[in-house]
Amino acid sequence: MDTRFDVIVVGAGPTGAVLAALLGQAGVRTLLTDKSPTIYPLPRAAHIDHETVRVFQKAGVADQVMSASRPAEQYDFLTADRQVLLRFLTKGSPSGWPAANMIHQPSVEAAVRERIAELEAVELRVGWALLDYQVEADGVIARFQTDSGEQRVTARYLVGADGASSRVRSLCGATMDDLKFDEPWLVIDTLVQDASRLPDINLQICDPVRPTTCVLMGSGRHRWEFMLKPGETAEQVSEDAFVAELLRPWDVEGAVTLERKAVYRFHALIAHEWRFGPVFLAGDAAHQTPPFAGQGMCAGVRDAANLSWKLAAVISGAASEGLLDTYQTERQAHVKGIIDLALMMGRTVCILDPQAAAQRNAAMLAQRAAAPPEAPGQGFAFAPLTGPGLLAGAASAGELFIQPWAGPVRWDDVAGDGAWLITREAVEPEPGLSVFKLSDPEVQSFADDFERWLNSRSASAVLVRPDRYVFGAGRAMALIEGWRAALRAPAGVVAH
Repeated sequence: MDTRFDVIVVGAGPTGAVLAALLGQAGVRTLLTDKSPTIYPLPRAAHIDHETVRVFQKAGVADQVMSASRPAEQYDFLTADRQVLLRFLTKGSPSGWPAANMIHQPSVEAAVRERIAELEAVELRVGWALLDYQVEADGVIARFQTDSGEQRVTARYLVGADGASSRVRSLCGATMDDLKFDEPWLVIDTLVQDASRLPDINLQICDPVRPTTCVLMGSGRHRWEFMLKPGETAEQVSEDAFVAELLRPWDVEGAVTLERKAVYRFHALIAHEWRFGPVFLAGDAAHQTPPFAGQGMCAGVRDAANLSWKLAAVISGAASEGLLDTYQTERQAHVKGIIDLALMMGRTVCILDPQAAAQRNAAMLAQRAAAPPEAPGQGFAFAPLTGPGLLAGAASAGELFIQPWAGPVRWDDVAGDGAWLITREAVEPEPGLSVFKLSDPEVQSFADDFERWLNSRSASAVLVRPDRYVFGAGRAMALIEGWRAALRAPAGVVAH
């Protein structure tokens, strides 16, 4: 095998595999490694949002992923006697995909690895455990332990996407900001024989006797999660008789069979630094969130989408090294908002004191009674990205751009990879930028959606980055000039 690459990605879970696929599609010579010889066969993550599916679409696997998934349009937080404290309703999304989707993680990972096998620029090596790395003037030298002995590989960059117990993070000496959430939960995954006997929406039961989660999964599966009480041990709650007693109130005997049971500690952590020269952290190696918002995998895939286009631009010579400093700037603040949402949900659910739970219920029920009925939304709303990778002061900078569909035809598939300028104005060709006029034949089926979007921002053009976030909206030439400056700006300089 080759021993010189542009990028080494350590960890072939969802974050690392998607990162490798996106890099490979851009022609970046990538080595993807994982210490495990096979994909972990049991489900872990349960949910992906529309933006995550859109990234899978860019990687060429959205249809395969969605074939093993199912939309979830309602998420209720209930009292012990089943009164509704919170209700989230979803319908549609800016990406055109369902806003919330329940998945079978091994099927998702298998689809991404099948795509990777088609990419000549990517080599996947399993059973490779990272020993250490050394930073050199032109990149890194990484040492791996493999079945055939030690292997040394060099690359310009290395990305640690190797999970919550990241070896790369340990070698970097990265420290974590503890956001003070640490709760043990028993996770029970089941195979479904009779779906008619199961809830058809996602539930959080805010019962101080035993906070409980009950959620749909993809591919004929269902999950329960039960919070451990003080004094209970993992061994105790994992006993078959204990599990059967936890499931007894749900009356699902004969409707499901147990697939796995495991005790997890739900954490909220963010690494203080995500970049160490040519070495980066991504996914759970950089941040960990409690699962109540279903955003763990989503956050890692967003990392991959953000970092991949920036690495590709720098490696190809289209951008300066300073562009890579915008990765943490943009992603850290965004993921902090996601974790804050999950913490709010978790702290709502994980109340064991009956008096405190009664006070919570009274306050939230009164608040809900005084509010208008919930209307379907487009998934959780997160703050726009901020930082020097966006055009400061421009309309909609940092927002996720829309993806209209014309029947089964999706705009991203028509427009292709890379950055886009969608404009009403006549513009000269710009290297590395796909220019689409609203009058162009390929745009006609989508032009009304773009017209409405531009009109609502009083703009004549929008420049969309390769990760499908808006660089800025306004006049075409100002956007192009700002884009040139952003790609070439040294670290810490905001484009104007």
